[in-house]
Amino acid sequence: MTLLLFLAATLRISVPYTLAALGASINERGGVVNIALEGMMLNGALAYVLGAHFSGNAWVGVAAALAAGIATGALHALVTVVARADQITSGLGINLLAAGLTKFVLTQVFHSSSNSARVVGLPSWDLAGLANLPGIGQVLTTPLVLITVALVVGGQWLLFRSVFGLRLRSIGERPEAAATLGLSVNAYRIAGVLASGALAGLAGAWLASEQHSFTDGMTGGRGYIALAAMIVGKWSPFGAAAACLLFGAAEALQITLQGSRFPNELLQMMPYLVTMLALAGFIGRAVAPRAVGVPYDPEEQ
Repeated sequence: MTLLLFLAATLRISVPYTLAALGASINERGGVVNIALEGMMLNGALAYVLGAHFSGNAWVGVAAALAAGIATGALHALVTVVARADQITSGLGINLLAAGLTKFVLTQVFHSSSNSARVVGLPSWDLAGLANLPGIGQVLTTPLVLITVALVVGGQWLLFRSVFGLRLRSIGERPEAAATLGLSVNAYRIAGVLASGALAGLAGAWLASEQHSFTDGMTGGRGYIALAAMIVGKWSPFGAAAACLLFGAAEALQITLQGSRFPNELLQMMPYLVTMLALAGFIGRAVAPRAVGVPYDPEEQ
């Protein structure tokens, strides 16, 4: 039973990391750095709460989170792809904007700068009796868990088996060569960033659904850990998902060991320590897309 509970906690914790890392894999394969994952997730989480609060329907909240993530992604694409501004600076700016904006909206709507009212969470789908499995059943039948698995498989196919993925990857490697074939570099890069925003918004919806509320700064650095998972996974959806499971297991172990003889400060460091060790072990063998972070100006070609 303890093992099943640990596995359930690992899966539950890994979902937002996986969704955000999947989005980052797609947009960075197109050549755009997305440090803004944290802000996209934060906006998505608040949008979920607002949608679920005013409608009483969790799926309306999910739709609102997707819209908020896409809108945040559109802002990042406008600044980095269209205006060709520095991508790291844009991402950090969006993260700061999201932190301030969500606190402002909390104050205006819920009259609190730290947390929202309690809202409905996503219901479970009782598929083939899976909900009856002890410990892990409720996690396996949660819609966003199943959707996340499908998205990872679909994302792997999209990047490495579809025409769109081939073109997106070519733009991330040599955009000037892709442009000579008639491909719109900006259009493909914008599409990648919007997809990343949608997936990060969905990650925010999961966090808010799990907690049934929004808390100021509730993402807690998950966007940055998702970026690390993407690098460890070598810009591949399957690899990124495996790295997210590793980070999720570290966080689940931290929760499991609370109250034991291990120092609490050491336990709190565990997920971040695992992240740094994973990067130290894999980043030297992970090769980023050649043109990632490099703005494309057709007039200079």
